[in-house]
Amino acid sequence: MTHDTTAPETDDSTWRGQFRDAMMGSSPAPLLMLERGEGCYVWDTTGKKYLDFLAGIAVNSLGHAHPALVEAVSRQVSTIAHVSNYFASAPQVELAERLRRITGAGDRGRVYFGNSGAEAIEAAIKLARRNGQHKKILSLTNSFHGRTMGALSLTGKPALREPFEPLVPGIEHIDTTIEALEAAIDDNTAALIVESIKGEAGVVDLPEGYLERARELTTRHGALLIIDEIQTGAGRTGTWFAFQQHGVVPDAVAIAKGIGGGVPIGALVTFGAASDLFTVGQHGSTFGGNPLATAAANAVLGEIESAGLVENAARRGIELRAAITAIGSPLVTQLRGSGLLIGIGLAEPVAQAVSTRALELGLIINAANDSSIRLAPPLIISDREVAEFIRLFTAVLSSLTPTEAPA
Repeated sequence: MTHDTTAPETDDSTWRGQFRDAMMGSSPAPLLMLERGEGCYVWDTTGKKYLDFLAGIAVNSLGHAHPALVEAVSRQVSTIAHVSNYFASAPQVELAERLRRITGAGDRGRVYFGNSGAEAIEAAIKLARRNGQHKKILSLTNSFHGRTMGALSLTGKPALREPFEPLVPGIEHIDTTIEALEAAIDDNTAALIVESIKGEAGVVDLPEGYLERARELTTRHGALLIIDEIQTGAGRTGTWFAFQQHGVVPDAVAIAKGIGGGVPIGALVTFGAASDLFTVGQHGSTFGGNPLATAAANAVLGEIESAGLVENAARRGIELRAAITAIGSPLVTQLRGSGLLIGIGLAEPVAQAVSTRALELGLIINAANDSSIRLAPPLIISDREVAEFIRLFTAVLSSLTPTEAPA
């Protein structure tokens, strides 16, 4: 695939002003205006090229303009794109069966389709209510599950929640320790809803044995274990889903982001007896599971499987961690996460300076917080992209010192 890379330079102040005037005040000021992408690279409207190691925040599993996704979307939109939830379509049924298989939910699994991760979480909250309408739902401090009112109620970040209180009642946030888990789960618990890795917190791993103990306790007390795999799913962590690395079987898993490769789609997959909790009419979505989105997801997940990209994520994640460690920068103090979801802990609160410098050099990464860098590149990265990332990231780190913390 070839493109004309000679794009006319755009007046930066013009589009920034238009964005500011037209977009809601809740939208942050954009870093760039991107024009196109191909593989692991994107170009802005001035023609500058960037290595994309964020992939739309773990969304673009196949990178940009992947032929499998382009062909599937083009073919589907030329036949039928939307049918409403009064009708079924072949891509919808195919995707539901695929998700039952790759999650391990099997024949007793059931799938609800929405349009985003937040919608998958909203369905999860309603599922929890069906397991105990007046029982408490547990979530973790410093967690992130979305910005709709239900998902925000689960999110363990007070600064995000407080401007919109009162939120959904009956939700309690507990510390991310096994001791807090043991103290909180009882017969009055409807569900524990937990990220397998806390992505927005800076790619923070759960304590060793946490999910295993959570499964034991929820089973004992008749509570649901619902795992948020919105950022970690679709092969990103080196297995189809991160919970599969812990040998646990959840009651439900929330999925979105990477399954659509850039086309908005979300899903909640239930396991076993939890599949019987919803009855007809208790939840729904006009656009959820439409032929266009499900055809896209089938193409993405099919390519991930046939091209061995789950295994590639595991292998490239190991390579990246080793190479980052080998840089030997005093700024890097910790590496977290799994596969191609990597959190880099910094010795100083200079993450924003690191990501800004990276962008200047043509590398897209993310400052998840003041002292954490998040990497979530496309699952298709090869030796070339790993080497280029290390070259650019080495240059970024060498241009900064541990004393360059913001005043």
